Amino acid sequence: MPIPEDVTGDEIDKDVRQELQSLPKTLAEDVAKNLVMVARLIDEDPEGAYGYSRVALRLASRVAAVREAAGFAAYANQKYSEALGEFRAARRMTGTVELWPVMADCERGLGRPEKALDMAGAPEVHKLDKAGQVEMRLVAAGARRDMGQLDAAIVTLQSPELASNAVQAWTARLRYAYADALLAAGRESEAREWFAKAVEADRDGSTDASDRLAELDGVEFVDALDENDSATEQADRPDDDEGRAEKADEDQG
Repeated sequence: MPIPEDVTGDEIDKDVRQELQSLPKTLAEDVAKNLVMVARLIDEDPEGAYGYSRVALRLASRVAAVREAAGFAAYANQKYSEALGEFRAARRMTGTVELWPVMADCERGLGRPEKALDMAGAPEVHKLDKAGQVEMRLVAAGARRDMGQLDAAIVTLQSPELASNAVQAWTARLRYAYADALLAAGRESEAREWFAKAVEADRDGSTDASDRLAELDGVEFVDALDENDSATEQADRPDDDEGRAEKADEDQG
């Protein structure tokens, strides 16, 4: 697959660059460029990211960072079985537990929420950092919802992290998930409160909490382009009285 000229491979994380040092220099550069493309495209063009991840995997399947990138690219394309296999491979290579929550979410994607809940109660969770533990809580709550256990999902999300006023990278998503679960349970006023709190914490627009809040408040957004088009059409259309007068003149003529 083509690599844009502005991609050098130096953009990758230093830890990944260190992993690639086990490869011949030219090969390492090619792999790095493909990994950069995966990271660049995974949000806006997941299919493209997946294509680059397959190239990197073909070139260096024994590098953990490559297996991890391939896993995330497959995950972004809802190829959960493939993603889980790649994440397991990366975990075997590194021995770390960082991928445990996303592995559990793959189990959800495969229709196995019970397995995701088993993973949420495994010893590996205690080895996760705070962000990983919050992510695991989100996955567990999602699994509860998959099983129709709304009240249990709500309880799962109730935690010191949810109650804290401090804003972390994961705060908006945690508050959003709690609000969404409350709304699904019919607790609309509480849901509105938590969507508002999610908006306060969502500094980078990672959720659509503001839209959900507006929806609850009955606010409707009108597309500005549609408004402009309507105004243009109205300006181009002759006034009804004026149009009738012109028609009458034609008839008299």
